[in-house]
Amino acid sequence: MGNSDRNNAIATRMKQKIVSHETHYRTSANENMKLENHLCFALYAALHSYNNIYKLHLDPLELTYPQYLVMLVLWERDDLTVKELGRRLRLDSGTLTPLLKRLEAAGRLRRTRDPKNERQVRITLTGEGHALKGSTAAVPTEINLATGLEERRLEDLRVDLNNLRFSLEARHRRKATSKPD
Repeated sequence: MGNSDRNNAIATRMKQKIVSHETHYRTSANENMKLENHLCFALYAALHSYNNIYKLHLDPLELTYPQYLVMLVLWERDDLTVKELGRRLRLDSGTLTPLLKRLEAAGRLRRTRDPKNERQVRITLTGEGHALKGSTAAVPTEINLATGLEERRLEDLRVDLNNLRFSLEARHRRKATSKPD
């Protein structure tokens, strides 16, 4: 089964579970009000723990986790506009600009006006920014090992979380565009 088939199968199972459990979720309001039963809290707490592990690996490199994400995108494809970078990271320019300024001050990237469109700022890696990639090469493996989960389970979890995000984004778009009665 290919990745696409597996992703579709997982998405179908998630939709079936959502539909079959809607009544349960609506009728067990008391249970839903307990913190430990909130999926969003489990995600929040797991993210906090994940960030603590990343911090151990990124602090010696003088990188924060959000800065590391910026660098990952630029190592994948250098010379992006702030808008393109923000789209990839799902960050607005108000959040992204301070990150970019700090990375520029550290000598890891350059921000320059696009000569073809002065309103756009282009982001390119410096030599130091490119060299940093080698220093971070072991980070993903170390983080994965820290989870204690097998590689297959980590991949399934990543797919499940992406499917959850896609479902929530679609629901948000539907709600945001629907007109009140």
